[in-house]
Amino acid sequence: MRYFLRPAPALCAALLTLAACDELAVANDPVALAELRAHKSCIAAVEQQTGVSGSSVNTTLPVVELNQYVIDVPGALSWTCYTDENGKAAQLVEFRPR
Repeated sequence: MRYFLRPAPALCAALLTLAACDELAVANDPVALAELRAHKSCIAAVEQQTGVSGSSVNTTLPVVELNQYVIDVPGALSWTCYTDENGKAAQLVEFRPR
């Protein structure tokens, strides 16, 4: 009789632990915690919109507005994400180069 281990539950638990570590690292800094949550919300919204995973926050472009983030999508155009006062993605706009 063969037994196969199902790695999915263990893998999910490990990933959830890593995600929680990010928030624990900035738990004492409310501004950093809010920004981290906004980044996660924007990345998730852009990945859901595009169907492409591996997106990241662009930290090289200057953003002067509050609650606005530029999200880079691998192999595609970047997106601007606007968040509400709670840090949840509220509006996405695809970046169009001139």
